[in-house]
Amino acid sequence: MSITEKFTEFCNNIKISKENLDTISDRYHRITRRINLDYWGTDSDINHSLYVGSFGRDTEIFCSDIDMLIQLPYSIYEKYDNFQGNCQSALLQDVKKVIEKTYVSSNLKGDGQIISLFFKDGIDFEILPAFINTDGISFTFPNSNNGGSWQKTNPRAEINAVNELNNTCNGNLKKLCRMVRAWKNYNNVDISGILIDILCYRFLKDWEHRADSLIYFDWLTRDFFKYLSQIDKNQSEWYIMGSCRKIVDNGYFQYKAKKAYETALEAIEYENKNYEWSANQKWREIYGTKFPQ
Repeated sequence: MSITEKFTEFCNNIKISKENLDTISDRYHRITRRINLDYWGTDSDINHSLYVGSFGRDTEIFCSDIDMLIQLPYSIYEKYDNFQGNCQSALLQDVKKVIEKTYVSSNLKGDGQIISLFFKDGIDFEILPAFINTDGISFTFPNSNNGGSWQKTNPRAEINAVNELNNTCNGNLKKLCRMVRAWKNYNNVDISGILIDILCYRFLKDWEHRADSLIYFDWLTRDFFKYLSQIDKNQSEWYIMGSCRKIVDNGYFQYKAKKAYETALEAIEYENKNYEWSANQKWREIYGTKFPQ
């Protein structure tokens, strides 16, 4: 198999299956319809909701913890903002009770910023109630931690930033984000999904072969993990593409990234010598068993 064929098969292998995508879609629309019935007075299963997080950015390879945002009317914000005490917690509990009309209460938990909805198959949902801001793009959401507060998020800007670069990079940004998640999972790497997307975005926008075909994905692996291994170990604050929202992430991933870089060098050497089986085993040391043998 050529490099293109190997990485094409690998990228296909790590995509979420159609069956799981159908399950996710069904649950998403049922939750949306429930929210619209109780808060908006309609039975729409598409309005006032949005996939967010890594699933919304289309960089995920797992089908657990699907993040969705549900938009509530501003009148609900006014109602709870006037409450005494932790109004954010009260709002979360109200939304939880609404969702209980569709899903049994034993599967639901309202805590922190979200309502968690658990399923036996592991395809769980994390639901963020929010209110659209006057800019028509960003949202305000409740945070019940530390006595309660209102916070701001702009997931559409983050999704748009990923989509725009991905389109100019021949689809390679989302492929790289998914590949790095496979590495993280197989090698138990201490790095969050959002930081993976941030660093893939930063790397790829300046990489010389960013818009080329998968024939360069051996070099992409080598160059990205070299870049990752050289990130300052003391850096803990990061800004998300598109929204410029700051996150704090203290993950330590540089050592395992250096090992992946060194393994990629070995794999490329084997490829150059036409030792295909040996090359594939090295790629599998990086990416796991979904890389073809």
